[in-house]
Formats: sequence, C-alpha cells, structure tokens
Amino acid sequence: MPGISRDYGSVLLGSADQSSRSQRVRIQTFLTIAIVTANVIGIVIAICLVLFGIPEPSFLRRDLVLINFLAVPVYIGVALLLGVVVGTASTVKAVRWSIDGEVPSRDDARRARRAQRRLVLLQGVLWIGGAGVLGLLYGLADPELIPKTVLIILMCGLVVVSIASLFTEILLRPVWARMMQAGLGMRGGTVRSRAFTSWFIGTGVPLLGITFVVLFGAIRGETSSTSVLISVSVLAVIAGAVGLLTTSLFVWSITGPLQSVRAGMAQVRGGAVDHDVDLVVYDGSELGELQYGFNTMVSGLREQERLRDLFGRHVGRDVAAAALRSDPELGGTEQVVAVVFVDVIGSTTIAEKRSPTEVVALLNRFFAVIVDATERNRGLVNKFEGDAVLAIFGAPVALDEPATAALTAAREIADGLAADVPELTAGIGVSHGTVVAGNVGAVQRFEYTVIGDPVNESARLSEVAKDDPRHPVASARAIGAASPDEAAHWSLLREMTLRGRTESTPVYRAQ
Repeated sequence: MPGISRDYGSVLLGSADQSSRSQRVRIQTFLTIAIVTANVIGIVIAICLVLFGIPEPSFLRRDLVLINFLAVPVYIGVALLLGVVVGTASTVKAVRWSIDGEVPSRDDARRARRAQRRLVLLQGVLWIGGAGVLGLLYGLADPELIPKTVLIILMCGLVVVSIASLFTEILLRPVWARMMQAGLGMRGGTVRSRAFTSWFIGTGVPLLGITFVVLFGAIRGETSSTSVLISVSVLAVIAGAVGLLTTSLFVWSITGPLQSVRAGMAQVRGGAVDHDVDLVVYDGSELGELQYGFNTMVSGLREQERLRDLFGRHVGRDVAAAALRSDPELGGTEQVVAVVFVDVIGSTTIAEKRSPTEVVALLNRFFAVIVDATERNRGLVNKFEGDAVLAIFGAPVALDEPATAALTAAREIADGLAADVPELTAGIGVSHGTVVAGNVGAVQRFEYTVIGDPVNESARLSEVAKDDPRHPVASARAIGAASPDEAAHWSLLREMTLRGRTESTPVYRAQ
C-alpha cells in the first residue's frame, strides 16, 4: 500500500523531502505574494470606503490633488516596499536553519516565532504610520477629514494584519514542522483564535464601519439617507468578499492537518503501520497535537506489531494468537495430538569438525526445512532442543486428522533434508495420542508445551529411525489414526521394545 502524502497540507508548500533551495524559494516567494496580496486587499478596501463606503466628507476636491495623487501613492509604495523587503528578508534570515536543513535550538525556535509575529506587526505599524502621516496631511487641508482618514486606514490595517497573520501561519508550516520534529513544542494560534480572527475581519470590522457611517450621518445633518444606504451596502459587499477570503484561509488552515490524519487513519484501518504512515506535524494549534497524537498511536501500533511478530516467531504464531485472545494461565487440558520428533545424527562429531558459526548456519538450514514442512501441514514447531526439534499437530489449533498431518510432514522433512541439507542426517519419529497441552512453568515465566506418552514415544522412535535416516518411523497408533491414503505410504517394520518401556511397540516405516 502506498504511503500517504508527506506535504504540508498544500502542494504549494512542497513536500517534506524537497531540497533546501526549493524550500527557500517557496518560502520567500509565497511570503512576498502573501504580504503584497494582504496589502493590496487593504488598499482596495480603503479606496472603496473612501469613494463609496464613507463618501462624506469627500476626498475628491481640487485642494487635495497633491495629497491624493502624490503623497498617498508615494507612502503606499514606500510602505509596501518596506513591508515586503524588510519583512520577508528578516523572516527568511530568522528561519535559515530550517531552509538549510539544520536541527534548530530553542533560540532558533524563538527567533522563528518572533520573526513571524514581527512580519505581521510590521504591516500593522506601516498602516498605523499611514493613519498618522495621511491624517496629518489631510487634516492640514481640512480638519474634518481627520476622523474619516484615520478610521478608514486603521480599519483596513486591521484587515491586512489579520489576513497576513493567517497567510504566514500557513506558509511557514515547513518551519513549524522542523521545530516540532526537533522536540521543540510550539504553540501557535488556536483553532478558536483563527475562527475568531476570521469572524472579526469578515463581520466585526464591517460592523464597526457601519456604526461609524451611521454615527457620521447623525452628526452631519447634511448627509442624506440615500448616502447612508449606499455606504452600508458597500460595507456589506466588502464584508461578504473579505469574509469569504478569511473563511477560505481559515478552512485551509484546518483542513490540511485533518485530511492528513484522515488519510493516515484510512491506512491504519487497512493494516498499514509502516514508516510511511507517519504524518508531518506542522500545525502549531490543537491540530498539530492531533497529528502528533496520531504519530504516537502509530508508533505504539508499530511496536505492538513488532512484539507480536517476535512473540509469534519465538513461541509459534498459533500459540501467540491464542495467548493474545485471552489471558494465558498455568496448566493445560487433555487433547489428542500427533507429535513429530527430529534428532540430528552425530551432532557431537559435527560440532568437533566445524566452527561454532558454521554449526549455527548448518542448524538454521536444518531447522528451516522442518519449520516449512510443519507449517505447511498446519503444525506447530514447539521446541528447538539443541539439535533436535519437537513439532505438534492438533494443539493449540485443533485439526481434523492430526496424525495424517504429522505423518505427511515427517515424509516431507525427510525428503527436504536429503535435498537441501545433505550434510546432516536425522532420525524422525512420529507418535499419536492424548497429551496435556498448556502452559508450564511459573507465573513470572512459562511456555506452551505438551506433556504425555506420545512425546516420549516420538523421541524414542527417532532413535530407531537413525538406523536408516532416509525413512521416518511411526507408531501403530499414529498409522491407525491417519487417513487410508496417508497410511498407504507406511509399512510395518517390526515390533520392538522401545528404550524405557516394558511392552513392545509395532513400528512402521515410511516407504
């Protein structure tokens, strides 16, 4: 399953694996565009308010031509240049460590956060400066223009600062991501504060403007009701347009993190807990905590899956699954199973003539053949006892014909060892009967095993098989419990008294 996208919630910001040069170009370019866009929006709103929103007292007078067409454009140009060049340059300088791919220190993180605030506040300072400078110039021409000038510029300044704040919070996500990756927890604006900012720009500021329009109309007796209606209508249109923009920015700021978590959850539901599921944590609000929490959850699932895999490899996957389904307890139950015991011939001589490393490599090849044949026939390799193997069929997972499965596995093991591990020969014994299957040991440490006569018998039969290791041997009980097709592959060898027993046992050999 392919990994989820490792971007920052927008293709505009690139991916987490992009080059430092690409990241620098993206950050500086989009910061510039964002600041210019925010200021242009403010300027357009200001012009609309001057001409239509708050038309009285009018700025369209002959004595204001120099101010309107010289002072205002010059201030706008200088302020825009300062806001863009100084603001973005200082911000890029403060986040140079992120662009260069360096691990940030706490001081780096603080400077980055301050740089973002400073960039936004610089826009506010320039608009406040505009209110002061232009208010003074228009006031020298006509004192009645001061309230209108200052009000319009400050209202538009609030809009610019708010839009710039939303823009820069999103555009600096690669920087926030590196800070969080370095363990430097940061707390940006909350989702609630972003929602409030969006509302304030789209609703609060226009309402403030409408209030002042009505107030000016009441103070200035010559203002007609038609003029007030037009002003309120213009402010309503501006509110709708700006509100749509800020709402879009707000939605953009929250949908990116939510969509990344949603995509990650879909992969986890599909069973993927690999490294590609990890999200890039880039949001400084509660949504960033949600992304981080998702990664923590996936990390826990990954560790759990790793432990489950190791547990299954050590005790057998069926035993592991049974243990995970319920709390394992000491003790066991009687079950009818088949047992295969495989014991290497001449292990002492092998260890004497080979280095320990060579012996381990040889034994691993030997064990691999046994495990493959056992699992292919739905059995459990219960123990590796030095150079011997105990395999169980019928526990912990019940089988309809455990004897058939064990006898088939024994023949496949003999063929596999002869073909794949000719350096080793082994005696293979098969038995069948009732055992106690369960957990043996102490509360602190126990293991799943089977205890009973079939286990002992299979070990004794493996000694008999060492006389001719090409052919496994089995007890009459195993042959009698097997299917006719499988039993046809075995023939009676002889009756004998196995070591440690008093009664004779009919022994069968694979043909």
